[in-house]
Amino acid sequence: MSEPTDIDNDDEAFTESTLIEAIENQIESDNPPAAKATFNKLTLVGYEREDILNMMAHVLAYEIDAMLDEDRAFNTEWYEAALRALPELPPEKP
Repeated sequence: MSEPTDIDNDDEAFTESTLIEAIENQIESDNPPAAKATFNKLTLVGYEREDILNMMAHVLAYEIDAMLDEDRAFNTEWYEAALRALPELPPEKP
């Protein structure tokens, strides 16, 4: 039987790949426009694609977590502002 940490690692890898896929879809569809704009900005200043996608996925995960914690709708305005603020990441939750 596998260790519980194996399951945790599998879940974490699935979550990360799902978030990155969502970001790639946002960039490709230009929806929200801040996704493609942020990707292009960070590319121009020298960030690697993988690093950009990870930062953007972190912002998306942060908003999803806040949405679930606060039982509210997705805050697109906050999300777009947080994307535009990259490479500065949202603050860690207490």
